[in-house]
Amino acid sequence: MALAYLKELDENSRIALWKIEESEEELVSFLQLDDRERAKLRSLAKGKRSLHWLATRVLLRYLLQTPDYINCPSDANGKPYLPDFPYEISLTHSYDYAGVMLSLKGRCGIDLEIVKEKVVRIKNKFLKPDELGFIKPADEIDQLYACWCAKEAVYKLQGNKGVSFLEDMRILPFNYHPQGTMRLWLQKDGEQTPFRVFYERFNEYMLGYVTEGE
Repeated sequence: MALAYLKELDENSRIALWKIEESEEELVSFLQLDDRERAKLRSLAKGKRSLHWLATRVLLRYLLQTPDYINCPSDANGKPYLPDFPYEISLTHSYDYAGVMLSLKGRCGIDLEIVKEKVVRIKNKFLKPDELGFIKPADEIDQLYACWCAKEAVYKLQGNKGVSFLEDMRILPFNYHPQGTMRLWLQKDGEQTPFRVFYERFNEYMLGYVTEGE
């Protein structure tokens, strides 16, 4: 397993990506799994699903810099948390990579997606007509993935609860660059909350991340 990306966002937040190169057995050897976690691992299909789950836990151990057991359960909505550490966390994975975000200043969200042309076929399912209006043809695929990652990151931040990418989130117009930011508004429980979401192209992937209060 190799650390592929590490970024200190500020003194309170950081993100990291690892390229998965080990077998399931090798990844398990880096961890201390309890009975609940072993049952979870057995419930996952062999292959990428189990490797992704294990790799995020190994990366979490790397970032927390501890040899001790790390309790990382998920709440009723599937959002992971650390009851024994002061950090808010978010996890992601895509193909050969796993990612973790840690934050001391509030909730956070991260998403990593491999960039493929298929996103063009589903763009109307997660972007409104006015959002599609600022997508530039020359950057269409990359900009669509930046938008998807932004909405997914905010979705994770707010707790994986019933929020529609299409109906409840709106991205303000922005010009795409390989690395940049965008403004996103979340409509939830009768309130509108603004977020500043960061995105960047990482090899053949798109990465999006956000922290509360940005």
